[in-house]
Amino acid sequence: MNFTPGDTNVTTAVNNRDTFVVAVGKNVAVVVLGIAINYINATMVHTFNKHHIFKVNPRYILFIHLVFNDMIQLTTSISLFIFTYTFHTIYVSICCLLILSAIFTTQNTPLNLAFMAAECYIAVCFPLRYNYICTVKRTYIVIGLIWAASSLSVLPDVFILLATEPLEFLNSRVYCARDFVFRSSYSLKKRDASHILFLVLVWLTLFYTYFRILFVAKAANADAKKARNTIILHGFQVLLCMMVYVQPMLLQGLTYLFPGAVTSINFAMFIINQILPRFVNPIVYGLRDKTFRKFFKQYLLCTVTINIHQKTTMKRPS
Repeated sequence: MNFTPGDTNVTTAVNNRDTFVVAVGKNVAVVVLGIAINYINATMVHTFNKHHIFKVNPRYILFIHLVFNDMIQLTTSISLFIFTYTFHTIYVSICCLLILSAIFTTQNTPLNLAFMAAECYIAVCFPLRYNYICTVKRTYIVIGLIWAASSLSVLPDVFILLATEPLEFLNSRVYCARDFVFRSSYSLKKRDASHILFLVLVWLTLFYTYFRILFVAKAANADAKKARNTIILHGFQVLLCMMVYVQPMLLQGLTYLFPGAVTSINFAMFIINQILPRFVNPIVYGLRDKTFRKFFKQYLLCTVTINIHQKTTMKRPS
């Protein structure tokens, strides 16, 4: 295998492999967590689709987009995790498709949170103009802008790859990670610049909306106080997202301090960066909402099916 830049890191990642039992345990744990979280998220999507009240509310539309985005991100990241354990290296073309999907959805999350914070701000600070500003059509336009912004951040890497790498590299096998596929110095600099830009914009949005809502909350407005707490939770989610952006530096530092625990460090970082945020999202945003929680619990616990079955049984003639 010819990795050129980053050969040392790749060799370390490949050579420091777990034993068979440990590898199976980690993969089973990741798959079980992924299935459980995606089951909850799929139930939320089902709840959204079953009730018209959610489809005409911008807040729920943005929330369900976040949930659907998380499902794609979680499925892709777990697939990458399993592939790296099973095959260790895969073809660049296949790896590129998986990485692009993971990057798109990862970068969508903080942008989605920023727009959710803006929606809270408009609802609290401009309640009379809310229905005019936040419409269903404009909400879907915002979702389109989120994907467009992520595309503008990621697609240049593909063009740089095609322009700078030989054809042999595209047909070779690599350890599937972003820096080992989009390994040009231009891509690395662009990645850091786009991460900084996204995070600055998101944090400015969160701080501005939080402090504006804070002043309204002082008037003992219950909705404003709830919105203020929601913005804080958005901030917590963005902090989790930031872990992905600083992951290369953290991995380098932790590997230097604990050179014999590379696989354990990578596994811990994967759980923290990829699994934990997807686990927190349904709890923070779905279960806190009374209206959504009422319907969601019915579908999650299958009580709707049970109730229908009981009614049918009771009506059945003897």
